[in-house]
Amino acid sequence: MVTIKDVAREAGVSIATVSRVYNDALSVADETRAHVQRVGTRLGYVPHATARSLITRRTSTIGVILPDLHGEFFSEIIRGVDMSARSRGYHILVSSSHSSAEEVRAALQLMRGRVDGLLVLTTEPHPAMQPLVGRLPVVRIGAGANGSGVDAIMVANHAGALAMGRHLLFLGHRRIAVITGGSENLDVQERLEGFRTALREAGIAPDPALELAGDFTEESGYAAGVRLAAMAPRPTAVFALNDSMALGAMSALRSAGLEIPGDIAVAGFDDIPTAQYLEPPLTTVRVDISALGARAAERLFLLLQSPDRNQAFRSVVPTSLVIRRSCGSRADVAPRSSEEPS
Repeated sequence: MVTIKDVAREAGVSIATVSRVYNDALSVADETRAHVQRVGTRLGYVPHATARSLITRRTSTIGVILPDLHGEFFSEIIRGVDMSARSRGYHILVSSSHSSAEEVRAALQLMRGRVDGLLVLTTEPHPAMQPLVGRLPVVRIGAGANGSGVDAIMVANHAGALAMGRHLLFLGHRRIAVITGGSENLDVQERLEGFRTALREAGIAPDPALELAGDFTEESGYAAGVRLAAMAPRPTAVFALNDSMALGAMSALRSAGLEIPGDIAVAGFDDIPTAQYLEPPLTTVRVDISALGARAAERLFLLLQSPDRNQAFRSVVPTSLVIRRSCGSRADVAPRSSEEPS
């Protein structure tokens, strides 16, 4: 194994000079830096990450804590974070919390000392994050960050669900079911309220009997679809608050012999990559998921460069309506979504 001593001897410089070169110190002349790097490359030298971090007090790693690692939404978040991190010479360390406060604490403990900053996607408020504020740069992804003291990148959940509700009403639907997520899920609360607002605008009172519980998984969407197929009278449309549940519901409805959209229209939220390849392709609310991850990572890198700030930063990623055949409608007659409800 090639060591820093080998590089110093071969390059004819001191060990301290080699160390300064590989730790990006400004005190090294460009010619010397280039010479040492050429020698290091020729010898196959790889700087020891732990030793380097002790000198620079940086690990060149950021942590990412997600509720789960399964599913296209989370894989797209990771893809966006990773692209941003790689462009800056950083790696990522990923852990899952399974939406458990105890596992959030365990993940945070695991990350301490191993990362320079944290990206945390939580669907519920977790007090375990609070001790980190001021000690480690943290950016939160998702709803409900107000008052948490950390920077946050959020999705225009309310506006997106409002636009979808208006669209379904525009198509003539009046008995519309909705498949929700966990009652404590802050993104769900915003999306559900956006949908209810659309109903109220049309003079329709939200019906709790048409709000079916889910948990953002295909399995829960399938179970909701079974219930929908057995309803009498059956809703003419269903809005799942994420695409995974919409996918499960579509499978259950087809298994019951129902046609989509002929017997019942189906819509989702997120626009995961699979949505456009379903049969029929899924009408949904689009979130640029990988860009969401990348934007959060870019904010974290800004904090790493300039950690001093007076107040928490807030940024909202807009949503847009994507009209496909699962609702039997044309894109050119659809109302548009925006970052803020109108």
